Amino acid sequence: MPLTSPLRGVVPPVCTPLDARGDIDTASLARLVEHLIDGGVHGLFALGSTSEVAYLTDAQRATVLETVVRAAAGRVPVLAGVIDTTTPRVLDHAARAAELGADGLVATAPFYTRTHPLEIARHFRRIRASVDLPLFAYDLPVSVHSKLSAALLRELAQDGTLAGVKDSSGDEGGLRRLIVELGGRHGRGTGPAPDFSILTGSELTVDAVLLAGVDGVVPGIGNVDPAAYVRLYEAARAGDWELAAKEQERLVELFGIVDVGPEEDMGRSSSALGSFKGALRLLGVIDNGDTAFPQIQLSEASVESIAVRLRAAGLAPVE
Repeated sequence: MPLTSPLRGVVPPVCTPLDARGDIDTASLARLVEHLIDGGVHGLFALGSTSEVAYLTDAQRATVLETVVRAAAGRVPVLAGVIDTTTPRVLDHAARAAELGADGLVATAPFYTRTHPLEIARHFRRIRASVDLPLFAYDLPVSVHSKLSAALLRELAQDGTLAGVKDSSGDEGGLRRLIVELGGRHGRGTGPAPDFSILTGSELTVDAVLLAGVDGVVPGIGNVDPAAYVRLYEAARAGDWELAAKEQERLVELFGIVDVGPEEDMGRSSSALGSFKGALRLLGVIDNGDTAFPQIQLSEASVESIAVRLRAAGLAPVE
């Protein structure tokens, strides 16, 4: 499905179900895509952080994207993460994503070695020049160690390099400055880059940033309850901020599942990703809740804590 300009709405970063051997569970992945589309989402982001892209081999990445594209069947656009350390490696992923039918690409700045803003700009321009698909920047300084400035994003938006940004920086002030840089809440459509899409990855403040002027959200926990984020987004679009806040507050409570794994036993990423998959298994969407090696798996007690929060949120685990 061709991308709209700008891309708007709820675009979940699709989890990657694995079987007990650590291989891609394509049947579960296809069911997850149906679960998300049935929830009313406006697009899908395959091979992002929530997809555990950093743990997947190139062959597994291809399997994931091929499965998501086939299952989506043109009903919503599919963005493909082409995340890697250097430009040549990203270009390989981008070419493969185009072959497999992705509707757009998502890339971070180069990482492992630190890069200058001029080098980051060259990186994005080379990707866009090499593969004729809309390109979205993924602002993830906690992993990439480079914060994409509002000035750089405006420059790359104005010259047509970038179609948008997924802001997972956690810097709400920086996000607001970007919105203002591009025309503000009421001037985005006539500002310096009217077709540029701003998507937030901060799933707990969606009502606030929609009010500020962002175009949509890429919520990890949207895998679990996509319909709630769609209700939140539609309420905001209708100007019903009270309903939007009510939906957001419910999702904040549900998001508590990310902390079910004890800090002394496992990393925060392992707990969060495991909680999304554990919830999806409890809801009968996927068959297995395991995360990729070497992440530590959730205990039975932690999974039961997820079930308690699902019930509190009105989501009934499959008995």
